Amino acid sequence: MRKHIALLFLALAPLMASAQETKNHNLEVAKNLDIFNQLYKNLDLMYVDTLDANKVIGTGIKAMLRSLDPYTEYYSEQKDLKTFISGKYGGIGALIRYHLVQKTAVIDEPYAGTPAQEAGLKKGDVILSIDDSVMTGKDTKYVSERLRGDAGTTFLLKIRRPSTGKEMKMKITRRQIQYTPTIPYYGMREGNTGYISLSQFTEGCAQEVRRAFVDLRNQGMTSLVLDLRGNGGGSEMEAVNLVNMFVARGLTVVSNKGKIRQVSHEYKTMMEPLDTVMPLVVLVNGESASASEITSGALQDLKRAIIIGTRTYGKGLVQVPIDLPYNTNVKITTSRYYLPSGRCIQGTGIEPDVVVKQDTLPNIAYYLSGSGVDSTEVTFDYVVDYIGKHPTIAKPSEFHITDADFAEFKERVLKSGFTYDPVSKKQLDELVKTAKFEGYYDNARQTFEQLEAQLKHDVSHEIDRHTTVLRQMLESEIIAAYYYQSGVLEAGLRYDKQLQEALRVLSEKTQK
Repeated sequence: MRKHIALLFLALAPLMASAQETKNHNLEVAKNLDIFNQLYKNLDLMYVDTLDANKVIGTGIKAMLRSLDPYTEYYSEQKDLKTFISGKYGGIGALIRYHLVQKTAVIDEPYAGTPAQEAGLKKGDVILSIDDSVMTGKDTKYVSERLRGDAGTTFLLKIRRPSTGKEMKMKITRRQIQYTPTIPYYGMREGNTGYISLSQFTEGCAQEVRRAFVDLRNQGMTSLVLDLRGNGGGSEMEAVNLVNMFVARGLTVVSNKGKIRQVSHEYKTMMEPLDTVMPLVVLVNGESASASEITSGALQDLKRAIIIGTRTYGKGLVQVPIDLPYNTNVKITTSRYYLPSGRCIQGTGIEPDVVVKQDTLPNIAYYLSGSGVDSTEVTFDYVVDYIGKHPTIAKPSEFHITDADFAEFKERVLKSGFTYDPVSKKQLDELVKTAKFEGYYDNARQTFEQLEAQLKHDVSHEIDRHTTVLRQMLESEIIAAYYYQSGVLEAGLRYDKQLQEALRVLSEKTQK
């Protein structure tokens, strides 16, 4: 009898411990919520200034979520989450920027097939007003908020075109705009190889890839490169559907495992594939994340594709959107996902079968492209002037600027007084500070001064040294104004080391 009682106690002990643990957890939750509630009430009552509840509590919510993981996010308005999930917004379809010299917002790049492009907006157009609201001197956030709006609404836009100096008015109707085209470019490459670039995993993207694949196959494609570089992910189900194009029905692509049963799920291929034998390469890099990693990782595990590039981002977590009161939402990390081999790539990423690193961008090109905080607008203004002088240019795969064009660009850079801070000079300055602090500087003063003199950059020399890269940068900026992102991507493939390796690998496979 005592033995039975002892066995019963041992069986009940884990349940009792679990119940106690749950009770303690619930108590801690209630206690801390009560503390937060009382704290805010006292602040609201006694704090010297009137509190903005949306700002103060919103900051508290965001700080709480930051303590969890980078992907659990709070959205104060439902439309913000819908925009994130769909990749779409209501607007005109143009990238704008703040011109550092003119100190106002200008059109940087209209997107193809959008109201901005259809209205005839061009790179460099200065935004003067939207309806009766003056935009000169306003920052890009202010201007962007007024360019956006519900699809179907109409407004009057007034701009000034730099090439003519004329002011122009145009009536524009907003539409649903995709942040970036789902497939910026697809086409045939050498060796009967098709190429498809997928920018994001938004709703319906797998169907778009399917259409591009069928089109390329009708053009004679016998092997395929799927480019997921820079693709930050999106819909998990779209990734499953994309993998399903290339593997048999009934295979597990990805498994989600979370705390509760409702978020734990195994996703299998449900349809008959398009092609299970065509040689396939997937290109990835450090910005390929989430659904991109599910796609590339599953195709790698299932031995269906060769992965080429550099290690992916390493996001192995799944988020679910949840509605909250007052039209707010939260996107919560609910599970980890596991690839067919059972691996979770959170924090580790997909290791390519063939590692090929892209060439790094020289520092001067980074600053001349407008990415540097202290950069001038010399490149932007040069491209705007070039557009004004050339109504048309050659197609992207053939366009090149002339030696005279580049010489003019170099002259403008030098006359503008352009300068930038090389990383080596910054590091030397830090070393000098440290040496002075530790008392070594006086004895090594001559060495430091000689090194400083050697590290002073000569802009003219640096331009000559990196002419090839700078010419490619200029050509890309010019092509974007005529052929949009599709043309930029097509032209850039001419210099793409990772694509060249993919073509080589596929050529070997098709010759076997």
